[in-house]
Amino acid sequence: MPDPTSTPVKLSLTSLVVFGLAYMCPSLVMVIFGVISESSQGIAPTAFLLATGAMLLSALSYAKLSRLFPVSGSAYYYAKRLLGPGCGFFVGWAVLLAYLFTPMVAWLLQSVFLNAQFPMIPTWGWLLINIGLTTAVNVSGMALTDRLNKLLTALSVTLVLLFVGYCLKYLAGQPQVGFTQAVWNVDSSFAGLTVAAAIAAYSLLGFDAVTTLAEEAERPQRDIPRAVILVISLGGLLFTAVAYIMQLSHPSGLFADPETATYSMSITVGGQFFADFINLGGIIGGFASCLAVQVSASRLLYFMGREDVLPRRYFARLQGKGQAPVFNLLLIAGLGGIGIAADVSSGASLINFGAFLAFAAVNACVIGYYLRERRKQRLSARGFVVLPLLAIGVNLYLLSLLSTAVILVGVAWLGCGGLYLMYLTAGFRKPVPGLIEVEP
Repeated sequence: MPDPTSTPVKLSLTSLVVFGLAYMCPSLVMVIFGVISESSQGIAPTAFLLATGAMLLSALSYAKLSRLFPVSGSAYYYAKRLLGPGCGFFVGWAVLLAYLFTPMVAWLLQSVFLNAQFPMIPTWGWLLINIGLTTAVNVSGMALTDRLNKLLTALSVTLVLLFVGYCLKYLAGQPQVGFTQAVWNVDSSFAGLTVAAAIAAYSLLGFDAVTTLAEEAERPQRDIPRAVILVISLGGLLFTAVAYIMQLSHPSGLFADPETATYSMSITVGGQFFADFINLGGIIGGFASCLAVQVSASRLLYFMGREDVLPRRYFARLQGKGQAPVFNLLLIAGLGGIGIAADVSSGASLINFGAFLAFAAVNACVIGYYLRERRKQRLSARGFVVLPLLAIGVNLYLLSLLSTAVILVGVAWLGCGGLYLMYLTAGFRKPVPGLIEVEP
């Protein structure tokens, strides 16, 4: 059962969806459009749509399990309950890799954008400012985080739509627009599309973070599953629609620099001042994302502390008027300082290792639930076996695209987890720590 000391703030379905969208960062589509378009030979919207469908398969599994087990442990808890305590520990350890690195990467990416806009402050300076501001907000409690998330996400979406509006105005002045070329063209190939979709899938991570707030939700068994599906659906469709308009405005996969493609397009469709102004969309959305990812990581640490996997006296404490896991938030803030000596690409790759491994495990949990309950309940083999098997294949494929170095680091991380588990269980002579009982 949920811990009675949990924060009194209860999140509505709207708050949960906004939290997930903030985590995903609506303006991210503008940041990575050039890379996706170049990889797909000019069919970025198709790549985003395919990626959305691929991630939706895992989202369906998260929705099923969050309805059955409305606790904040997410993939860690599901695996522990349905695949066994030992397997659950390793899934939780893999998720921990993703959740601990995500805030660092979010803060670093945000700092890079701010440094580009305001170069008088170095990137490391912006990094410290970002860490300090987001930590201060989150330490104050979920109420302020929720309100700020809604405001910043709304502003971010507004600026994205403003950019789309300028693109449409630009297109209206063009003599000929190939509406189908942005979906498929003579240069397109299935191989290029799948590579681009794999990159796009990385940008859609975050729908699962909603499940870490199960104990803060007003009606978790109803709202968490709905929020998971709404986040991936709305986020994916927004990314696809924006990418379509952008691809029409630039009907090619060729760019002088794909990483700054959106800035160049902003100058083309609205002028220099507009380009500088629209860049604020990425900064605003980035701050909301920083808030969300730090909260999610702190909640996972809180849950693992509550189960004595991590030291309870530190990790399972809620403090202050806002009843926030202050120690966890400060620890994540401290780890974020590593970003001074890190780079975005390496950190993002490690996040992907943990995320896709966890996604595969969650889909395996759905199959495990089907095998355990099929004689007691009428369960659809398609929904509980076929689709999860397909999702496992997708996630293992995405995992295989990571570099050998990243996979080796990920395996080393799991090895460290094995050593820590040996310590917790006195050489496997004692059971794996705690399993909070929640009946489906």
